[in-house]
Order: sequence, then structure tokens, then C-alpha cells
Amino acid sequence: MKKLFLTIVVALAVSMGAQADNPYKKFTEKLPFAMPEVSAPVIPDYQVKLTDFGAVGDGITLNTEAFAKAIDALSKRGGGKLVVPQGVWHTGPIVLKSNIELNLKAGAVILFAADESLYPIIETSFEGLDTRRLQSPIYAKGATNIAITGKGVIDGNGQYWRPVKKEKVTAKHWKSLLAIPGSQELKPGYWVPSAGYAQGEKGANMNVPNAQTAEEWNAIKRFLRPVMISLVQCKNVMLKGVIFQNSPAWNLHPLMSENIIIDQVLVRNPSYAQNGDALDLESCKNVLIVNSRFDAGDDGICIKSGKDADGRRRGIPCENVVVDGCTVFAGHGGFVVGSEMSGGVKNILVENCQFLGTDVGLRFKSTRGRGGIVENIYINKVSMTDIKTDAITFNMYYGGKSVAEMLEDGDNPDNVTKAPVTEETPIFRNIDIKDCVCNGAGRAMEFNGLPEMPIDGITLENLTILAKKDAVFTNCKNIKKKNVNITLQK
Repeated sequence: MKKLFLTIVVALAVSMGAQADNPYKKFTEKLPFAMPEVSAPVIPDYQVKLTDFGAVGDGITLNTEAFAKAIDALSKRGGGKLVVPQGVWHTGPIVLKSNIELNLKAGAVILFAADESLYPIIETSFEGLDTRRLQSPIYAKGATNIAITGKGVIDGNGQYWRPVKKEKVTAKHWKSLLAIPGSQELKPGYWVPSAGYAQGEKGANMNVPNAQTAEEWNAIKRFLRPVMISLVQCKNVMLKGVIFQNSPAWNLHPLMSENIIIDQVLVRNPSYAQNGDALDLESCKNVLIVNSRFDAGDDGICIKSGKDADGRRRGIPCENVVVDGCTVFAGHGGFVVGSEMSGGVKNILVENCQFLGTDVGLRFKSTRGRGGIVENIYINKVSMTDIKTDAITFNMYYGGKSVAEMLEDGDNPDNVTKAPVTEETPIFRNIDIKDCVCNGAGRAMEFNGLPEMPIDGITLENLTILAKKDAVFTNCKNIKKKNVNITLQK
């Protein structure tokens, strides 16, 4: 008996020790799908200060070389922590390497330079397509065990790069934009920062240009505005505590990476930030997005896996993702899948979240031509207020319209005529939404499937929605409803 008691005590101690060693273990327990435990990267216990390498935090001195020297020195020692003290650290792009943590102390601001000549053109993916862009302000490719942590701010100087729509800013702001030398109103109500940007815009496919020669690419560098944080094919990644703001395009973009923890971050862009997505998780697996806040000029938390033929050729789904305890203040969508989902999306849990004033609450979008399978989506305990259009939408006819355009022109596709089912036909199935509340929406729900491929397997349980319009179900099958209460606003 005594031996049995000791065995139990030891087992409990081991279990409690394992839990203490990995505080993130709780997020992968009792999931409705199988997912490995996700743990923080292991960083060697060694550190250097950025100032040890000649950096000056006066907001003027360019510290690109200091960052590079510090990271190289850590890499030669096998890794460690690069401490960025209080100050404004003006710099060109930073390339992270394996086993390195970038740690920002309180009062530290990393401010990326507004100068496209500092950012080389590289092969990458943007808007789900294989293309070229400028190297991201913070970039890593093929790195293992990397982290960005602390209490500081990373600022992408996005106003230098982004176009602006007149309808999204004040008259005073618009007037100030028109006064910037070299900028132009490319078309009525659409301002771009330079002639090179305007050249890149012409003939582009959703921000992906049609340049061919090196000369053509260099002529449109301003148009190739980068995502701010690009982590490509990386493993064991943590972003914790930091404020990421004012990105040139998307803010955070993990791509084809795995074992990722995003915890207690604030990701923010101005409300007028064009393509200013807060987080785009693309073709990644085993991801925790927890206890974080997002305030974006476009989608808030967005799941992607490539677009059309490029995405299908890559063939890497976004899978095993937990979003827990997050708030989205503004953006086109609170939690979003697509529209670039051609590699597939599966095993997603969103719970204990709140979306406050977003254009759409839960937004799933695709269209013919994408292909890909989106399945096993579980949404629990989401609270929403002041949603401008749909509290919940699954739209298989996404055409790139903004919410303002949809409100003005409507979005009424031909959802009767069938098209042939091919590898380009998107498939959405096994959608489970429970215990959600929405106080105020333009419409309660929209499930708009394709006539040749209906949305299959929808479970709606314990939903309370106050909206101007009722729910709409088109080209859907196997719908189960239990305690769904929709109150129409008068």
C-alpha cells in the first residue's frame, strides 16, 4: 500500500512538473481534434545588449549594422537573447537566426526606416501567390527556436508605404496626403505614395504585380511594400508581450511554419490601413494564438493556405490552430478563413473571444477557382457587439469587395447555376458553432454555398443574436439547430 501511495505521489509530481514546465499544455488538452502539445522555443541562457555593438537609440541613427552584428555574435555562440533597451532604434531590416530571442525592454521602440533602398527584393508569397516583395523588416527563413518578446514596440513606419482611400480618412488627412511631394491620386479618391507605386498598381492581381525583368521590379519597389514580420519555414516560434504596429502591409505573417505561440501581444494598424491585416497565419500547423489583442485596418485573425493554382501546388494546409482569449477591436473580420485557402484549412478551435465593432464577426470566404477543403471548424463562447454586416458568414462567392461596397451595391451572386466540380471547387464541411452571443449586427448569419458543392454539416447550438436581418441559408445541407435565438431589431 505504501509503495502504491509513493507511486501515485511521484506520478502526480511528474505530471505537475510537466505542467509547470509547459504552461501552454492546457490549450491542447480536451480538443475536438488531435493536436500535439505546443511548447515555447528553447533559447540558450546567454545575452548581449544592442548597445554593445555601437547602436544608438536616438531615433535618428541607423542601426541596421548593429542589429546584424549582434545577431551574428549570438549565432556564433549558439544563440541567446538580444536585449533592446529603452530608446527609439531606427533601423533597416533585421534577419533573425536560429536559437535567438529579440527581447524589447519597456520603453524600447524599434522603428523601421522609411527607405525602400534598404530592403532587397526577395522571392516570397503574398496574397497567396508566389511572387517577389521587399524583404520584411523582421525576417527569418528556416530558423528553429526564435522569439520576439518583451514590453516594447515594433513599428513598421507603414504610412510611408501604404495607399489610402479618401473615404477612410478625414478631409484634413486627405489634404495632407495630396501635399506630399511625388505622391499622386491614381484615381479619384485613391492616393498612392509615389509614381513607382502607381506603376506597380497598374495590371496587378490583388497587389501582386506583373513585372518580369529586374529593371521592372526595381522600378516599382515602393509598390512591393512588405509584410512587417515574415517567418518562413520556421519551427518553434514565440511572439509574446510586444506591440506590433503600423505595418507596411500585413502585420504578422507566419508562413509554412510550425509550433508557434502568439501570446499577450497587441497588433494594431490605423483603421484606414490598406491590406493592414493584423495576423495572417498561412500554411502553418500546431499554433496557439492566446490572450492577445488585435485592432486592424483589414482582417483581424486570418487563416490562409495559398491561392488558386499556387496554393494547390504548395499543398500545405493550415491545421491544428487554437485561438483562445483574444479580442479584436476593429477590422474587416474578427476571425477569418480565406479567401486564400487553396491548400486547405482544418482542425481549428476558436473560443473565449470577443469581437467589438468589426465589419464581420466570424468570416469564412472563398470562391470558385480556389479549390481546397475547409473542415473541422469549432467555434465556442464568442461574444460580439456592433458588427456592421454579418455576425457569421460563410460566403463561397467572395469577389474582393469591401464591406462599404457590399453595403452599397449588395452581394447577390448567381447561386443557382451549377458549375462543374473540379480541383478548383472549394469544399467547406463540418462546421460547429456553439454558445455565442451577438448584440447588434446587420444580419444574423449568411451561409452561401455553391450549388454544385453545398456547405455540408453545420451545427448551430445556443446562439443568441440581435440583428437587423435574419439568417440566410443557401446551398447548405445537414444543418442542425438547437436553441438558436435571433431577435430582429426594429
